[in-house]
Amino acid sequence: MRVKSSATDDTRIAVTGPGEQVGLGTLQAALGVVAFSLTFPATAWGLEGFGPWSLVAVRSVLAAVIAGCCLCVAGASRERGRTRGRIPLPDRGQLPGLAVVGAGVVLGFPLLTTLALETSTTAHAAVVVGLLPLTTALLSALRMGTRPSRTFWAAALAGAAAVLAFTVQQSGGSLTAADGFLFAALLVCAAGYTEGGRLARVMPGWQVIGWALVLCLPLTVPAAVLALSYEPVRLTAHGVAGLLWVAAGSQFLGLVVWYRGMAAIGIPKASQLQLAQPLLTLVWSVLLLGEHLTAAAPLTAAAVLVCIAVTQRSRS
Repeated sequence: MRVKSSATDDTRIAVTGPGEQVGLGTLQAALGVVAFSLTFPATAWGLEGFGPWSLVAVRSVLAAVIAGCCLCVAGASRERGRTRGRIPLPDRGQLPGLAVVGAGVVLGFPLLTTLALETSTTAHAAVVVGLLPLTTALLSALRMGTRPSRTFWAAALAGAAAVLAFTVQQSGGSLTAADGFLFAALLVCAAGYTEGGRLARVMPGWQVIGWALVLCLPLTVPAAVLALSYEPVRLTAHGVAGLLWVAAGSQFLGLVVWYRGMAAIGIPKASQLQLAQPLLTLVWSVLLLGEHLTAAAPLTAAAVLVCIAVTQRSRS
């Protein structure tokens, strides 16, 4: 990093070089993956105290409150003179993209995976996130015209195959009725990631998910009131902890760093970091839910890490 100074202003401006920017973007995307890896175990905890519809609606409302507070605080800071002007509202051309983010990431993926986890284990649900990187890269290529190299695609396919084989083996090799929810969640989430990564190139990543959450409030608030009136609620420690994590960690903070990382290193490369997510989820499942891990885990982890290394070095 080099420091640039002005003769008329002794304030130092840090200028980040391309290599440092890529490194920071990779770190941010990786932090997003860690946050997402806790989503399924936290959802399983949340279902101990809330019904599936209540859990999804309330988590979205809480995340929107956090996002709205951040938008207000950042706007107030700008008004106090740190920077000039308020945080701008999304323009009309950004609203369709934010709608896709809201439909895919705020509403679709949480609802579909929560419904699946009522009858599926976290290991089986990890099939979704195992295939999500490849699906995101495919939608990105169609939506944004990106053309990753053949090496990239080979490594991505190998990593997805390794993760898929491992997670299916963990679930006993059988498919359940929840698979329909899981595969639908895969598609809507990949669409939300693609649009979010595209928007994060023209507006800060935290504002992408922040505005998407806030714009969904007219749907999530009535849904939360209705769901809470019909589904029983038991305020257990696990239930509350799970709700708070999926709201603050998975729904907002994780997506903030994830979108910033995607904007810095590109959607295809960032998406491949998610190949490690199912394995991290399985580790959390052992530690938090008491699930058992087979001897295949270390071998699969090694194969996935090799695939990630290849995708990160290959040229887009």
